[in-house]
Amino acid sequence: MRYTAVALDFDGTIARDSVVPAHVVDGLARLKASGRKLLLVTGRELPELLAIFPEMALFDRVVAENGALLYTPDSGETRDLGEPPPPALVTLLRERGVPISVGDSIIATVEPHETVVLQSIRDLGLERPVIFNKGAVMILPPGINKASGLAVALHELGLSARNLVAVGDAENDHALLDAAEYSVAVANGIATLKVAADRVTHEAHGDGVLEVIADLIASDLGKSPPVRTRRKLVLGKDASGAKVTLATWGHSVLVTGREKTGKSALVRGMLERLCSQGYQFCVIDGRGEYLDFEPALVFGTPEHAPDPLEVFTALEKPDVHAIVGLAAVAPADRAAFQEGLAQGLAALRGKRDALRGLGPVLAERRRMDNTIYVTSDPDDVAPDILADVDVVIACGSAAKGAIDQFAAALGIGKAAEALRAPAADEALVWFHRTDRAPALVAFDPGITRKREIRSEVGRLLRRA
Repeated sequence: MRYTAVALDFDGTIARDSVVPAHVVDGLARLKASGRKLLLVTGRELPELLAIFPEMALFDRVVAENGALLYTPDSGETRDLGEPPPPALVTLLRERGVPISVGDSIIATVEPHETVVLQSIRDLGLERPVIFNKGAVMILPPGINKASGLAVALHELGLSARNLVAVGDAENDHALLDAAEYSVAVANGIATLKVAADRVTHEAHGDGVLEVIADLIASDLGKSPPVRTRRKLVLGKDASGAKVTLATWGHSVLVTGREKTGKSALVRGMLERLCSQGYQFCVIDGRGEYLDFEPALVFGTPEHAPDPLEVFTALEKPDVHAIVGLAAVAPADRAAFQEGLAQGLAALRGKRDALRGLGPVLAERRRMDNTIYVTSDPDDVAPDILADVDVVIACGSAAKGAIDQFAAALGIGKAAEALRAPAADEALVWFHRTDRAPALVAFDPGITRKREIRSEVGRLLRRA
């Protein structure tokens, strides 16, 4: 299951005129029964929401007040995520005749009072963002929006936004949809949200949400790809200047090249890009080349083999990345050790499919999508692993020969000749399941950089 959580707006999304129809509630229950987590993310204040929506227990977390309040239906606990409204602002707005509702952190009113609201904030010298929502006007603490509140809720649940579907309809849902991996605007949504969303439903309000629920249950959205891809991994540019990108989900990559051809720097750059976009990874490192990669936790030393249970426990947190060093694992034991790691990673992927793997390949193993394999010689890789590879990235002067080795191992036709052998900060990139010839790609500065000085631990591991 790739999409393990769904975040829904209330007004205009699951609710119409403050009412969630019974058949929409039934659809939410079916989605909950599929094993996914449900989150409600709304600008409403909690007391009024509880009064009009008795089915709140369907949701694992409720983010109210446009991100400023977190509520747990099971326990009834609330948590303020923003500071209280400034009393001086509340007093001034009332004195100026603005009809307001005051929550734990939010001050809410309606158009056309936004002009008085903005003037009052200026007169008091305050920093208070003003958010609009189809005629509603919300005054919030600095740094608070639906995405910030959602992030706290996901952290409590141990979930990643990269496995999240979000659905909304109005101006204040832009932040919510942008945070999610798959974003949906219902048919009655505002035009700018529809343009930004990965998908626009055919039906309006809750019936549009039911379309998404049906597709999630039937195929985990596998038959409903997004109309645009927001998070591609940009490698660099080809000879024509066009960007060459990798999808961040659904395929595997082989990176190959002899010693000192830049493949480690290339892979480091790819990992950095994945980190910056919120994807989790696990590196299986047999040579100590990634032990100084700062965003990750390192498991294993030259003297002590890594404990797989410790690795899996750490990776339960979606913001944790792991480097698993194999120096202390005897060569004869590595295949079995890595098979155990692979099985554990596959189990984690059942919860969070954005997990990445990297490292020496196994002699026998089930297909694992979203995996980067790194080798100096494609002939050392088992054919069943090569058969799962969708993209080959070859570095160094022998890059074309490495691609030909890959093709020969699979019994497929040789790739077309490249323009020339890649120079430093270049590689041949071949999407071999397409008709495209290998492209000579000059990598972006963010992908290739001078190789950092390896730590003493790294040097010890390479000699081990």
